[in-house]
Amino acid sequence: MSILPEDFDIHDVDFNALYQGGQMLEGVDLPSIPWDIGAAPPVVIEAERAGRFHGAVVDVGCGLGENAIYLASQGHQVTGIDAAPAAIEQATQLARQRGVDLEFAVADATSLAGFEGRFDSVLDGACYHCLDEDARHAYAAALHRATRPDGLLTLFCFPAASTGLAASMGISEENLRTTWGKAGWDITDLRPAHYHVNANVGDLIAAMGLVCGPVPGDADHLQAPVWALHARRA
Repeated sequence: MSILPEDFDIHDVDFNALYQGGQMLEGVDLPSIPWDIGAAPPVVIEAERAGRFHGAVVDVGCGLGENAIYLASQGHQVTGIDAAPAAIEQATQLARQRGVDLEFAVADATSLAGFEGRFDSVLDGACYHCLDEDARHAYAAALHRATRPDGLLTLFCFPAASTGLAASMGISEENLRTTWGKAGWDITDLRPAHYHVNANVGDLIAAMGLVCGPVPGDADHLQAPVWALHARRA
């Protein structure tokens, strides 16, 4: 597997090609999609058990649908959205295979046109850090329009780091508090957490400047550091 080039930019990634089995970037081959572990990660399961999701739920940047399918299997009314048509197609097929009823749609997270006032809860399982600064503000505002009063947001994103891709892609605490506060969200909890990724992309994760640790008793996955943010729509 090729390590990331020095000028790698997350905004150059062709996610649709990646979900079709292609390269995430020219010259960068992956043995698996890093975040698709074949199940919802523990932090999402913990958030669901803590009552973070109620009413109509949207999973933004749902990818192949594992988080959305898990939430729907727990009795939630779920819509999964992603900008990559290939991801939505595969997520729809996966939900059908598992006999889980939910909706998937191709949508732009920075506008969420057609979803105004529709949702009571939001899950962002590592979408926010894929956006540039202008898009982050547009996204936070779009979610405010798409949710109802007192809507709940649960978001996981990579923290800022001093080296590698995480130096430009990672998110600082100040960024989270400022961006979401300006968009009308009251942060109720913000703390470090871990998001499971596939162990066979460990070299790539390290090249991104993220220090991952092993998952006890699980050789197939690593724990990547993330911020866990909980907020309420003002």
